[in-house]
Amino acid sequence: MAETIKPPAALAPLSSTVRVVEWDELPASVREIREGFDPLGDGVLMLHQRQAIALQREKSITAFPKGRRTGITFATMLGKTIDAASRKSAGGRNVFYIGDTKEKGLEAIGYCAKFARVIAQAQGEGISGIEEFLFEDQDERGNSRHINAYRIRFASGFQVCALSSRPANIRGLQGDVVIDEAAFHPDVEGVLEAVVALLIWGARITVISSHNGKKNPFAQFCRDVEAGRYGADAAVMTITFDDAVRNGLYERVCLMNGTSPTAEGKKAWYAKIRNGYGVRKAAMREELDAIPRDGSGVVLPGVWIEAAMPVARPVLRLALDDDFAALPDVERRSYVADWIRRYLDPVLESLDPKQRHVFGQDYARHRDFSIFLPLALTSGLKRVAPFIVEMNKVPGRQQKQIVWHVIPRLPNWGGGAFDATGSGETMAEDTADEFGATRVHQIKLNRAWYGTWFPKYIQLFEDGMLELPRDENIAADHRQIEDVDGITLVTSLRRQDLKDPDLQRHGDSAVAGCLAQYAALNLSAPIEFAAGARLPRGMDNLTGGDASDLDDDALRYEQQAW
Repeated sequence: MAETIKPPAALAPLSSTVRVVEWDELPASVREIREGFDPLGDGVLMLHQRQAIALQREKSITAFPKGRRTGITFATMLGKTIDAASRKSAGGRNVFYIGDTKEKGLEAIGYCAKFARVIAQAQGEGISGIEEFLFEDQDERGNSRHINAYRIRFASGFQVCALSSRPANIRGLQGDVVIDEAAFHPDVEGVLEAVVALLIWGARITVISSHNGKKNPFAQFCRDVEAGRYGADAAVMTITFDDAVRNGLYERVCLMNGTSPTAEGKKAWYAKIRNGYGVRKAAMREELDAIPRDGSGVVLPGVWIEAAMPVARPVLRLALDDDFAALPDVERRSYVADWIRRYLDPVLESLDPKQRHVFGQDYARHRDFSIFLPLALTSGLKRVAPFIVEMNKVPGRQQKQIVWHVIPRLPNWGGGAFDATGSGETMAEDTADEFGATRVHQIKLNRAWYGTWFPKYIQLFEDGMLELPRDENIAADHRQIEDVDGITLVTSLRRQDLKDPDLQRHGDSAVAGCLAQYAALNLSAPIEFAAGARLPRGMDNLTGGDASDLDDDALRYEQQAW
């Protein structure tokens, strides 16, 4: 497991349901003004800032989830200025700063300029000022562009360079990289993938940010580092607002403002910061206590999702590569038939024959997962997903092979809902033709449909009327349900699959679950025909008008009935 560095916290970790600790409950180290305390007695930096610099020098990859205005970027750039100003024999190196905005880059390079002037005065050396230049960037296809950049060059031969946006050819640079406010980058995953190659030549990667939701790639990156997925040479250090207060933040504010620190003033100042968030407690905990909230405008608290996953149930995954589609159809059918026999049939045989069943399918062919999610409707009207099928890069014919195998084997099948948007329309139409248009709902997913039906799905979680398989990807999918401009929907953000980082997800099982709930609320009545019976008017064209085939059609519909 990788090391996780956490300074002594004034507050215990808070969940989304835990109240904020009041001022009088905080430790004395936060509340009191230490007698004779000199905010600059230990130097320019506070304790947590010095710890952050030390950790960056010790580890190749460091992540700093932080509270707002705790000074981590300030401290980091001081350390990096010293690195760039040092000779190569003393560990000198180039430094590249990548912020989320042009203004952040200018602010960071401004820190470095101030530090450099102090260093230069101490050493009796001069430095160049801040240079603004155009950084020539080139993507993998050879297309060039120029992006604004700022630079300070040192007599050591090294430089600190602040880039205004993510460069495509960061892999071609050499030096330490600082990624600031990573949670707010448009493509932080792309940045991280690009800079990892720099580790080959001994570079160090520093990732700093306040949180922007649990599902954000920065939060996932921190969890991956803590879980040891980046090895022992990576660490996470969390710095909260209260850590900074304990280490003298208020006293430094007073020093800068020319006022005298007092215990009463500190209490009022602290309360003003906390109360500034009003009723937005989740936002306050995220921005001050470095506790990521479930999402911006999130509608499904994590505790609801976890409560809906009481036990482990099968999540059957069929993930294929691109070459599978090039195989002859007979080979593809044989392969999938064997997969069905090995994995799917045992699950189908275990279903409760007394319960009614419905299903929802969110269709995908290439990039995301195609999810088939059945629901058993219990006598108490609770919805229970006995299993889930996940398909990735499975050709349309093989998806149809699987789904058409499952549908007639769902006991007391009462209907299903298909994502009939885009490439899913053909499969939805074919399935409706095969099993009956009144029992297979073809849904065009759009904001209006989401706004109507996702709240009904969310209600199942709130009322404790839904059970899903306990699975980290299923939970992550449901955390992508947010309230966007008053409409409850799955956000457009795609993320890595937690079991296979090479695959992507887009809240797929959440959409499938909502479709299944639609089917449960629009149950189809059974259609029963006796052998040899006359079909109702309007249905006599099912056999092409051949009366000798009426018995076969009637039997087919009888088999589909409950």
